[in-house]
Amino acid sequence: MTTIGIIGAGHIGSQVARKAVATGYDVVISNSRGPETLADLVAELGPRARAATAAEAGDFAVVTVPLKNYRDIPVAPLAGKIVIDTNNYYWERDGRVPALDNGEATTAGMLQEHLPESKVAKGFNHIMAKDISGGTPAGTENRRALATASDFPEGSDLVAKLYDEFGFDTVNIGPLSESWRVERDRPAYVVRQNAAELEANLAKAPRTV
Repeated sequence: MTTIGIIGAGHIGSQVARKAVATGYDVVISNSRGPETLADLVAELGPRARAATAAEAGDFAVVTVPLKNYRDIPVAPLAGKIVIDTNNYYWERDGRVPALDNGEATTAGMLQEHLPESKVAKGFNHIMAKDISGGTPAGTENRRALATASDFPEGSDLVAKLYDEFGFDTVNIGPLSESWRVERDRPAYVVRQNAAELEANLAKAPRTV
């Protein structure tokens, strides 16, 4: 059985964990405060889940921590693994990052630089946590779509598989250098949209906001 390592147990991480367990995955979840602080969440998730440290990464990982903390993500345990990045840039929380303000970098690209031996893919960053449980079966009319991007085809393919299992269509933006199109304050950010609407919103996104 595939085990997902979820690094970060906030709103997004917890909801991804709930949906993953419901879909049949095993989950190992960590946060910055230690496994003992996750007892209630793990009890809720049931026998498919357990708490650990970020060093126990699973078969692939979901990184869902505040952007200001991305350098705390352990590098060696994630080497060779696909890492799904849910991060968003909130300068009010994270402090100003000139490369992001100026449109010279992307949040996922920064994580890829930090994890040079991993295969980073963008995912779950432009949906509200509460909506992750609201997917619908494949073929449903007006099915909600989510975007992904990666410099590695196997990274974006994995996100697309996970999206479909969770109940969403996928729009592949391409490489991480294009992932700014789905970042905060762009037209595709945290709005419900089907695949055609998402493609249109991605196309009209401004590089800087």
